[in-house]
Amino acid sequence: MAENLVISTGSKEEKYKVLLPQIKALLEGETDLIANMANVAAMIKSTFGFFWVGFYRLQEEMLVLGPFQGPIACTRIRYGKGVCGTAWRDAVTVIVPNVDDFPGHIACNSASKSEIVVPIFRKELVIGVLDIDSDQLNTFDETDARYLEKICRLLGEE
Repeated sequence: MAENLVISTGSKEEKYKVLLPQIKALLEGETDLIANMANVAAMIKSTFGFFWVGFYRLQEEMLVLGPFQGPIACTRIRYGKGVCGTAWRDAVTVIVPNVDDFPGHIACNSASKSEIVVPIFRKELVIGVLDIDSDQLNTFDETDARYLEKICRLLGEE
């Protein structure tokens, strides 16, 4: 399936509309969460070219770095800390237009300018987060939130 990835050149929403069914098809029949996260990170990165796309998985009461695409990243994030820890604590998607304006932002890479973090739920519990950083300000909006939440719902299915 990966070699058949079709990248749309249209609007952000058009790209998501092409990407979502491809992700759904790729995940069908594969039960390994890490493998699925790895492929989803690659698909999002190759479609949009975001600076950093990756996952943090909940392990031993911390978010621990999982599969990602981009430069090195923070390895562990505590509950309620930074954008990822806040999304985990509040169990909601967090959009940050300018990371310098986010109280307690964890600067894993100084090139990051804006960010979106989407929780992944399984049985109504947060099991991890999808974290995407951009090297541009104001990259993410409600369109990203809506489609990334759909992607995370697919990942959260057992």
